[in-house]
Amino acid sequence: MSNQMPKQRLNERETAHYIGMSTAWLRIARWKGIGPQYYRIGRTIRYDVRDLDAWLELHRVETRI
Repeated sequence: MSNQMPKQRLNERETAHYIGMSTAWLRIARWKGIGPQYYRIGRTIRYDVRDLDAWLELHRVETRI
């Protein structure tokens, strides 16, 4: 049994999978300033899961049935 906390910050590959986009899209989105917030530590890029969830929620489109 593991008492490990869930991972809070994801790398680029994990983030692409989490939001359903490609890593190439993430790179372009960072360059254009249109993607989710991220952390840059040296050359390392990390995305916080809470920021990803908030970004996804901003792009939610409700439809009428």
